[in-house]
Amino acid sequence: MGKVEDDVLAAVGSRLHELRRARGTTLAELAAETGLTASTLSRLENGKLRPTLEQLLPLARAHGVPLDDLVAAPPTGDPRIHLRPMRRFGLTIVPLTRRAGGVQAYKVVYPPAGRARTRKLQSHDGYEWFYVLNGHVRFRLGEQEYELGPGEAAEFDTRTPHWIGSAGAQPAELLTLFGAQGERAHLSAPSY
Repeated sequence: MGKVEDDVLAAVGSRLHELRRARGTTLAELAAETGLTASTLSRLENGKLRPTLEQLLPLARAHGVPLDDLVAAPPTGDPRIHLRPMRRFGLTIVPLTRRAGGVQAYKVVYPPAGRARTRKLQSHDGYEWFYVLNGHVRFRLGEQEYELGPGEAAEFDTRTPHWIGSAGAQPAELLTLFGAQGERAHLSAPSY
């Protein structure tokens, strides 16, 4: 195997780790989803085990990404992102970025009020910013509750217990930026 192939396979582990963390999935949960052992997954993520096609196929399916994304296929020169919606936890999630790590962008569609699986507050490492495109959302952050409509945005540390859901009879659509390691979205006005 040549240097290019070695470099591609060496980078797979960090991509797998970032994808799992971005989903908020444990090794045990991913093992149950893919049929691979948690030990095998751990060794793949930390680079101690070279991935095989038989391992990568169920991992790509579980993470909802094309196999090319796991192995960083050489770019074709086409900068467009081919949107591939996925269903997670009752939500429709459309990844808008395609690189692992750093700040990730998503379009998230929340089902109409009363149809969400849970209203349980959650917390995890990271930092999130969202902008309401359509509909209204109910946003709980700690002990506070807010309702946001189209054109409104919120930014928060995801270690604070939180919950987001539609506040109306229609689905709510949000543009979300999420940094798994607590990266903040820095937005600035252009300088002329």
